Amino acid sequence: MFTRALALSALLLLGGCAGMHPFSSEEAPPPTNPDFAGAMARFNAQFPNEKASRYEDLSISYNNQHKLDERGQCHERSKFPVVIVLTLDANGKVLSSTTDVMNAKAECFRQAYASVQLPAPPFAPYLKPIRLR
Repeated sequence: MFTRALALSALLLLGGCAGMHPFSSEEAPPPTNPDFAGAMARFNAQFPNEKASRYEDLSISYNNQHKLDERGQCHERSKFPVVIVLTLDANGKVLSSTTDVMNAKAECFRQAYASVQLPAPPFAPYLKPIRLR
């Protein structure tokens, strides 16, 4: 009886460890989002622009300093990276977002960034891509 309980405890412990890594090395790549190419084209059309280039550095620093990508623990939902393009208003508030792929991780990031306030961009609407591991 004791041996059976010990074996059951070991199985539960292993099950808990497996749950700590929600994706396997055999995870299939997520489907692409057909709307993403248009969002990136609109971002690229903002350049060359010195103010936009400076804003890119400022917004990346702000994102990293405030660890905005850590909201909702989205990184743990897939091993594949996500690129999100945020559409910002004149005050830096996120109006909408588009991701390069469609999966639970991408949806998590869209929700996590939905209420984000970044520094005011040089013009609006401003498209801001962020590559998330």
